[in-house]
Amino acid sequence: MAQPLPSMLREIGKKQINRAPSPLLAMSVPWLLVMLGSLSPTWPVIASAPVMPPLGFLLLVAWQQLRPGLFPVWAGLPLGLFDDLYSGQPMGSAVVLWSAAMLGLDFIELRFPWRGFVLNWLEASGFIAAYLILSLQIANLGGGSTQLTAILPQVLLAILTYPIAGRLVGLADRFRLIKIRAV
Repeated sequence: MAQPLPSMLREIGKKQINRAPSPLLAMSVPWLLVMLGSLSPTWPVIASAPVMPPLGFLLLVAWQQLRPGLFPVWAGLPLGLFDDLYSGQPMGSAVVLWSAAMLGLDFIELRFPWRGFVLNWLEASGFIAAYLILSLQIANLGGGSTQLTAILPQVLLAILTYPIAGRLVGLADRFRLIKIRAV
């Protein structure tokens, strides 16, 4: 027999009383999601030029825009080091660039705390393009000779993929804040 709607709503409301999010889940989900995004270069994708967007960096920027105080400013160092292990870039390039991006995002958050979707996307587009171009320049300093035009499809794809990364971060944020712990 189906319950009437008001009694169903009361049951749902009872499950929310005296509940709080798990601190372990709330703190670990953002770090793990960015680290999983950094593992994307290990996916079996065959291409003659770089086209895969830097998912770890996209997720880091999306987290920093959605929840500005969630990551400490120094989070670019360990997350960038983890990304350097799997990206194939020279060691230390993501450490420097991710740390600089965290400082830049923090500075913009202090200057413009109220932003909309379009301004966040433009801000993220600038950081993504700068990250990919500077990554190429660092790799070329290490002995590479790739032209800038070779990464233009990757830059475009990364900028167009950013809203999907932001949506994924939003879903992960809802998951990490599920009230499961009894208070």
